[in-house]
Amino acid sequence: MADLLTDRVVLVSGGTQGVGASIARAAVREGASVVVTGRRADVGEAFAKELRTLGGDDTLFVQADVADLDQARHTVSATIEAFGRIDSLVNAAGLTSRGSLLDTTPELFDAHVAVNLKAPFFLMQAAVADMVGRGAPGTIVNVLTMSAHGGQPYLTPYSTTKAGLAGLTRNAAHAHRWDRIRINGVNIGWTDTEGEDLVQRTFHNADDTWLQKAAATQPMGQLGQVDDMAALVVLLLSDRSGVVTGSVIDWDQHVIGGLD
Repeated sequence: MADLLTDRVVLVSGGTQGVGASIARAAVREGASVVVTGRRADVGEAFAKELRTLGGDDTLFVQADVADLDQARHTVSATIEAFGRIDSLVNAAGLTSRGSLLDTTPELFDAHVAVNLKAPFFLMQAAVADMVGRGAPGTIVNVLTMSAHGGQPYLTPYSTTKAGLAGLTRNAAHAHRWDRIRINGVNIGWTDTEGEDLVQRTFHNADDTWLQKAAATQPMGQLGQVDDMAALVVLLLSDRSGVVTGSVIDWDQHVIGGLD
């Protein structure tokens, strides 16, 4: 790929680390003006500086906790204020804390809804309002999870809210297809990220060999790589993906419904 996002303004929610950071890097390399959001100012400013070294001279960091609706909406208004418009949105922020049907508290459930469903809903609302108001096409990609198909018993609120986001993706894509706004999602499988390393050590008592052991159990001999996933997201944001909208793509090496 080369220059797929030239002259595009792209907002990446949760774009300062992990999956979101890889998407932001890929978007900069493809010529986009990128806005990234995150909760920590030190991390965000350092990452924005990194993106500038990759050629994203006009990269902007907006500090925000998307669980706070006002802060989430502000990221879109700040993007429009800085660049005059928003062309593309990536909802990459996500909460993955554990909880089963039996032990999930109302507080934990509400936290997942706030980050994984409510924030993407209203970020999309604000972005689409700008696109429709300008009579301009646009693209949105929602980062989901293979767990949205059902998920693990210890990921019940996470799986539930991401399944809701998959439904929102299709509904909004259908509603705004005549506005030439394409909205798609990517169900990410087990992926090698800093966040996954922390999750394995925090919740699953993993040691330094967990990644090597996990890779050996996978059909392709490795976990998913964030740079590969980011390339797909950039493709979906770009004109190269043509007319596709309302698709939720399984980005994984396991096939839902396949049986041995």
